[in-house]
Amino acid sequence: MEAIDIFNSDAFAFTTMVAAVNKLPMVPGRIGQMGLFTERPVATTTVAIEEHSGQLSLVAPTPRGGVGETRPKETRLARNLTVPHYQLDDAIMASEVQNVREFGTSSMRTIETLRNMRMEMLTNQLDATLEHQRIGSIKGIIVDKNANTIYNLFTEMGVTANADVTFTLSSSTFALRAACASIIRMMAMNLGQMPLRGVYALVGDQFWDALVTHAKVEATYQYQEGVRLRDGIAYQTLVYGGITWENYLGYISPADGGNTNPPTATQLIGASEARFFPTGVPGLFETYFAPADYMETVNTLGLPRYAKAFLMPNDKGMNMEVQTNPLSLCRRPRALFKGVLA
Repeated sequence: MEAIDIFNSDAFAFTTMVAAVNKLPMVPGRIGQMGLFTERPVATTTVAIEEHSGQLSLVAPTPRGGVGETRPKETRLARNLTVPHYQLDDAIMASEVQNVREFGTSSMRTIETLRNMRMEMLTNQLDATLEHQRIGSIKGIIVDKNANTIYNLFTEMGVTANADVTFTLSSSTFALRAACASIIRMMAMNLGQMPLRGVYALVGDQFWDALVTHAKVEATYQYQEGVRLRDGIAYQTLVYGGITWENYLGYISPADGGNTNPPTATQLIGASEARFFPTGVPGLFETYFAPADYMETVNTLGLPRYAKAFLMPNDKGMNMEVQTNPLSLCRRPRALFKGVLA
C-alpha cells in the first residue's frame, strides 16, 4: 500500500512532472547557446508558413496627368508543415528502489530521486535531438537520426539551394577575403529587404585547420592576436573577412558508445565543410513547440518538454515518458550557404 501511495503522490502528478522537466537545465548544444532561434509556442500540431514574394524594383517615369506604371501583384503561398513528435519511454520499477542506498550517502533511495535522474537522462537526449534539428535548419534540410529527410526547406519554400562555394585553402594565393565578401553580398541580396547584421560560419575540423593555417589568415593575426594562433584554437572562434568562424563541436554518438579507437561518431557539421548563415535577422530562425498528445494538453500552447508517469497494471512499477514537439525553420533558406574544401 505504501508503494501505491508513493506512486500516486503529488510528486508524480502530470502538472508537477511537466514543471519539473522544464526546470531541468537544457543542454541543447552550441546553437541553443547562441540564441539564434526564436522559440514560439503553438496550440496546433501543424505550422502554416506563408510566403510573400513581394518585389522591389525601380519605377519608370511616366507623363504627368497620365497613367502610372502598374504595380505587380504580390503572390502569397501558404504551406502547412507538421510538427515532428519525439518521445522517449522509460519505467521505474519498485525493485529498483527497494533496499537501494543512494550513492555516497547513508540514506535509502527514493522513487522521486530515481525519477529525477531518469528524467534528466531522457531530456538530455531530447535536447540533443533539438540541436540536431536546428543544425538541419541552418543547412536547409532537416533529417532524423537515420539521415531520412523530414523537411527540405528549399523544396518547401519553392527555391533552389545556392551552389556550394569552393575554398582552395591548400593554396596560399587563394583569394579568401574575396570569397568571404562574395558570400556576404549574395546573402544580403537573397535576404532582400531584411537587414543583415552579421554572418556566421560553423566549420568542420578539416576546414577549420586549413582556415587557421592559411597564409592570409596567419598574416592577418600574427601581430594582433598571434598568441591565439600559437596556442591553438580548436573549437573556438575567429573573425576574418567580415565572417565569424567557429570550429563546431557537435556529433552523434556511435551505437557502440564510442569504444572504437578512434571513436566513429557522426559529426553534425562535415569535417571538410562550412555552413554560413546570417545573424541578427528578425524572425529568420524560429522553433515552434506544439502541445503534447495528452488529453490535458489538447489545443493548449506547446511547451519545450513534457513528462508523464502512470502506474503499471500489476502495481510493480510506473511507466514514464518524456516528449518534445519542435519544428525549427529557416524562413529564407536562400540565405544559407555551404562552403567546401577543394
